[in-house]
Amino acid sequence: MARSAGSQGAVSMADVAARAGVSTATVSRSLRGSAVSSKTRERVLRAAAELEYVPSPAASRLASGRTRSVAVVLPFATRWFFAELLAGVERVLREASFDVLLYNIGDPASRAHFFDALPIRRRVDAVIVVATHLTSVERQAFTGLGVPAVSVGCRLPGAPGVLIEDAEAAATATRHLLGLGHRHVAMLSGATADLVGAVTTRERQAGFRAALAEAGVEDVCVIEEAWGIAGGERAMERLLAEAILPTAVFAESDEMAFGALRMLRRAGIPVPGRMSVVGLDDHEFAAAVDLTTVAQPVAAQGRAAATAILDLLTSDRWPRSTVMPTRLVVRGSTAPPWE
Repeated sequence: MARSAGSQGAVSMADVAARAGVSTATVSRSLRGSAVSSKTRERVLRAAAELEYVPSPAASRLASGRTRSVAVVLPFATRWFFAELLAGVERVLREASFDVLLYNIGDPASRAHFFDALPIRRRVDAVIVVATHLTSVERQAFTGLGVPAVSVGCRLPGAPGVLIEDAEAAATATRHLLGLGHRHVAMLSGATADLVGAVTTRERQAGFRAALAEAGVEDVCVIEEAWGIAGGERAMERLLAEAILPTAVFAESDEMAFGALRMLRRAGIPVPGRMSVVGLDDHEFAAAVDLTTVAQPVAAQGRAAATAILDLLTSDRWPRSTVMPTRLVVRGSTAPPWE
C-alpha cells in the first residue's frame, strides 16, 4: 500500500531508499538521472511512485550545486530605467526557471553593507551588475564569488557587458541642437564624483564636448548635479542665474530634463521658444511632456543580459559584449533659436 505523506508525515529520501533496498545516495543519483543501472533506477522510481515521494527543491538544488537563482545588483529598483531593465531580465530568466534576487545598493549605507556581508555568496549561480561604477575592492569582491557575471550600463573586468555608446548618444543629442542653429548650448549633467553613474556621466560629457568641438563651438557649459528630476531642477536653477542664458540645453537623462522643464515653466521661460531641451533615454513619460530625446532600448538590454547569463551557465559559449543601438526621437521641446 502506498504511504500517504498527508497521513503519516512527509516522505523522505531515506524512506524511498528503504523501500527500494538501496542507499540514499543511489536514490539521489537515480532521481537526477546520474549513472546507475537501468534496473536500479526502475526500482527506485517505482518505490518513489508507491510512496508518492516529492523531491525537495532545496535538496535538489543543494545536490546539484546549483541554486537556479541570479542576483541583480543595482542602485534604484523603483526608478524607470531600472524597473524596465529588470522586467527584461526577469522575463528571460523566469522562462528558463531561474529566480531573481534583487539587491539595491544606491545609498552609501546599503552599498557598504552589501560589500561587507556579500549576502549573495553561495546563494546564486550568477550576478548581473547594473549601472554601478565599482571600486577595485568591490570588483575583487565580485570576482571572489566565483560565479559568472554580466554588467549592464557599466564595466566589470573579465565579464561580458550590455551597454550603449553613451558618448555617441550624447553627441547625437547635441548635434541635433547644433543642426537647428543653436551655438550656445549647455549640458545638465550628473555628478562625476557619484559612484553610481560616474562612468556614464563622464562618457556623456565627453560626447557633448566632442560634438561642440567638431562644430567649432568653444563656449562649453556643463552644470553637475545629482542624477534625477530634483537634480535637473537644481541644475536649471543654477543655469538661470547665469548672466547670459543658453538657447538650448542637453540633459544627461530624461529625468534631469523633466526637472529642467519644471524649473523653466516656473520661471516663465517658453520651451522651445526661448530655450530648447533634449534628453536621453526615451523615458515612458517623455512623450507625455513632448520631450525630444535619444532613445535607448532598456528592456532589450535586460533581456540581452539575462540571455548572456544563461549562455554562461548552460553552454560552453562565452558571450561577447553587446552594444545596443540608440536613435534620436524628435518631439516638440526643440526648435531653431529665436532670431
